[in-house]
Amino acid sequence: MLQSFIVIDELNEKRSATSSELTPSGGRQVAEGPPLLPEETLKDLGFRVYAGTSMREISFNMPKIDAVLLVVSPDQVAPWRTRLHTLRSLPLFWWCDSLTFPSNECKIDHGIDGLLGPSMSALEIHCALLLGVNHYFQRTEWHQEREQLLSKLEERKWVDQAKRILCEIKKISEAEAYDFLRKQAMNERKRLVDVATSIVKVYQLLQEQNQGGRKR
Repeated sequence: MLQSFIVIDELNEKRSATSSELTPSGGRQVAEGPPLLPEETLKDLGFRVYAGTSMREISFNMPKIDAVLLVVSPDQVAPWRTRLHTLRSLPLFWWCDSLTFPSNECKIDHGIDGLLGPSMSALEIHCALLLGVNHYFQRTEWHQEREQLLSKLEERKWVDQAKRILCEIKKISEAEAYDFLRKQAMNERKRLVDVATSIVKVYQLLQEQNQGGRKR
């Protein structure tokens, strides 16, 4: 369960300036009341909240937190997500208000796990957080499965290349080439893909050397 957040608010100064400009003088509209701040909203709900905008501050607080709330413009979500992922993988929420989402033309980043906003009730925020955490675990699981699949595909490429090389050099079938790779891996106590990779790289190196010799 989420207990603590780090709030990355790039628009705090802009929000304060906008709020202070809403005065009766000069034909400007009078503010109905101070806007609800992301940090205060989370604190009112009982969460421990840490603030940070620099990577030094964020790195220091990372071990203490359970989730991240970004208060940034839509085009800054992806860069922040990339930077944060280098430190730690955590549920990522985005604060949606008139500053972070100023028009309908803005595009919401698909890498966030949930949205929070100033008009949401406590119940709505807790529901959004619960759904967001579930989305985070599903997204993380999908990412891991994708990485595993890509890794297996990459390994398959090396093995297939090695089999073709062995078929060409030894004049054997693909089945015999695979048996050769498997036995070699067992004898050397290595993974089959590691043996296949070594064969392919040595073959490529010899090909390059032969081509260089012919040019001379």
